[in-house]
Amino acid sequence: MSDLTDPRELVGALVTELPEWLPTQRWFAGKDRPITGVRPLSTTVLMAGDPLLLHLVVEVKQDDRREPYQLLIGSQAHLPEYLGSNWIGTEKGLPCYEATGDADLTSKLLDLIAGDARIGSLRFEREPGAELRGGLRARPVGAEQSNTSLVFGHHYILKLFRKLTPGENPDLRLHRALHDVGSKHIADLLGSITGELDGEPVTIGMLQKFVSDAVDGWAMATTSVRDLMADPELPPDEVGGDFAGEAQRLGQAVASVHSDLRRALGDEIADEVEFDRTVKAMRDRLDTVSRAVPQLAEHAPALRAAFEKLREAHGPVSMQYIHGDLHLGQVLRCVTGWLLIDFEGEPAAPAAERVALRSPLRDVAGMLRSFDYAAHQMLIGHDEDDPRLTERALEWARRNRSAFCDGYAKAAPETVGDPRAHGDLLRAFELDKAVYEVAYEHANRPEWLTVPLASIARITAGGEQP
Repeated sequence: MSDLTDPRELVGALVTELPEWLPTQRWFAGKDRPITGVRPLSTTVLMAGDPLLLHLVVEVKQDDRREPYQLLIGSQAHLPEYLGSNWIGTEKGLPCYEATGDADLTSKLLDLIAGDARIGSLRFEREPGAELRGGLRARPVGAEQSNTSLVFGHHYILKLFRKLTPGENPDLRLHRALHDVGSKHIADLLGSITGELDGEPVTIGMLQKFVSDAVDGWAMATTSVRDLMADPELPPDEVGGDFAGEAQRLGQAVASVHSDLRRALGDEIADEVEFDRTVKAMRDRLDTVSRAVPQLAEHAPALRAAFEKLREAHGPVSMQYIHGDLHLGQVLRCVTGWLLIDFEGEPAAPAAERVALRSPLRDVAGMLRSFDYAAHQMLIGHDEDDPRLTERALEWARRNRSAFCDGYAKAAPETVGDPRAHGDLLRAFELDKAVYEVAYEHANRPEWLTVPLASIARITAGGEQP
């Protein structure tokens, strides 16, 4: 390869292309404002020569916001046609491209983990006792939003965390904790990639067993809703795609994971200061979203009243580590049962919030919201005014929300029990999640805005219970 491929020179030229390229990537979280600058923080050569593979961490500046992202950059003299869609720019006479779609280059990542390699500040490590097979080609998973995952054959899946935060990523930490107590509802953790950011350790990626027979919960649930809508004369429990049995088993799995997390990492009881902080955060979110979305303003008084009722909670409220962003897209159904994935918390939440102890009822509320979404997303754009289909959607949501809570109650941590016994608390968490959804839909999918707004109207009117 030409001597013009000094990595520092290549990267110096490449970063001028990134302000235009980054906003086109699904995982880039800063689409809400223009990029005002990009600078490289670290460059590591993972494979020298032709082709070249670089691990690059850049700081993206957007006015007063600065956030670090990791990139895998490939460069070679003759770019294969199938990689053309990954092209970023031609620097120093050589095409540079996003390398996660290059199976020949990304196979190197697995080999490095299998070999417990260290390159510069990057550490590639197997988990204790893990045995890995190298030499496998990788393919990217296409459905992700905030990260990039690579599947190696039918054996492993490597998640690369795109936006980096100093410290151990909660996804890695909680998987290790759950593995140590023998949790049956996670995929086996096999390895990790770590580095340094601002002088602190940072999680770059984590390797897990790939469950090839798994189907995600969202796909299963929406298939069930389609079956119900296709035969609106049958009662829900007689439809071939009835989901209630799976919803109940899912509730048991979530409760089991909560118990495992409590056993592994402990819990504490919320005090008055914690309740004040929680209510303030809910009210602040409501005020912010109401200013941006006028349709929410009419519900604001009822929402504030629901949030204030948290101060009247009776009995101790336990806080512990939880999933933090639980919904039907974060669970997989395989032959042995339900698995929970992606324990890094809500991507848009501050890092401190994602590692804080919180009530397990937040996860329960997130899943209840997801059942509502699965039921009503079928009506988006068509048949929204058909009262028969609307009622069918409500029937499906009620049946599965109730089944989930039934299952959760069977295996719940002793500090929680049946989530329906904490009505005001669960209701406030669900409404707070719905306010978050209003903000998300307003910014990203305005046609979906009716889903959380309609739920808020039903819940505040007392017409929607688990």
